[in-house]
Amino acid sequence: MESFTEKNWYKVEPIKEDLIVIREQLDELDPRFHTHFTNLYLLLGSEKALLIDTGAGVFPLKPIVDELIGTRELMVLNTHGHWDHVGNNSQFEKVYIHEKEARLISTPINISNIADSEKTIAKIFKKNNYLLMPTKHVESLKDGDMIDLGNITLEVIHAPGHSPGCIVLSSNRKELFIGDIAHEGAVFLPKKKNFPTVIASLEKIIKKFESTPDIEIYPGHEEYPRTLLLFQKLLEGIKNIENLWDSKQKDQFLRSWILEDENFMYVISKI
Repeated sequence: MESFTEKNWYKVEPIKEDLIVIREQLDELDPRFHTHFTNLYLLLGSEKALLIDTGAGVFPLKPIVDELIGTRELMVLNTHGHWDHVGNNSQFEKVYIHEKEARLISTPINISNIADSEKTIAKIFKKNNYLLMPTKHVESLKDGDMIDLGNITLEVIHAPGHSPGCIVLSSNRKELFIGDIAHEGAVFLPKKKNFPTVIASLEKIIKKFESTPDIEIYPGHEEYPRTLLLFQKLLEGIKNIENLWDSKQKDQFLRSWILEDENFMYVISKI
């Protein structure tokens, strides 16, 4: 069994000369989330760097990021406000997030549900009473906003469903950073009555980029890069959930229903 420290918790993997993924193993923190990897992306522009999400907050992230960005000014952005994407926010002076979730990261986030995890590393949060510290200064984003890193620009696309303020970032280099809008493995969905919002966001992304078949898609969890086929398969799967509904299982920890098909595990909120 691997013993984790600040030096080996994060896996830093260069994708391109100016794009790095920083990965952490969420299942080593608590396997009950049915998720192996969380992906944090670092874009190195000619003038600024952009960190996309800050992880679960197990160990400090800022020293790693500072070493990678050199003399560039750093921007930090959350694709949405869920705990496993905002855990290290408090280490940075300013964090950008969609306006619908700005208040969420401005207050402490309670993660006491992982206190009884079978993984001892979860006890690292005990010193702060299983609270993630609030973001120091929050800047709101909205659909259509642009982020300029110098030679790299990104458009903010609001894509609610997984959460009300989920965003996708579309770069001028045929890259999409999609947070938890879609990824392989366990896909967390809202209550069934809110499926139309999820479906609308998936259809919006597919329509916007269907004429760019070579676009590279970088999800917030599991494997990367992916293609638009990921969105198409997920859309098809969600539309078929009603036909699988009788096979659902209750997940007490996640307070959700779980069901599966050949492509995804669907974690559907009951609250």
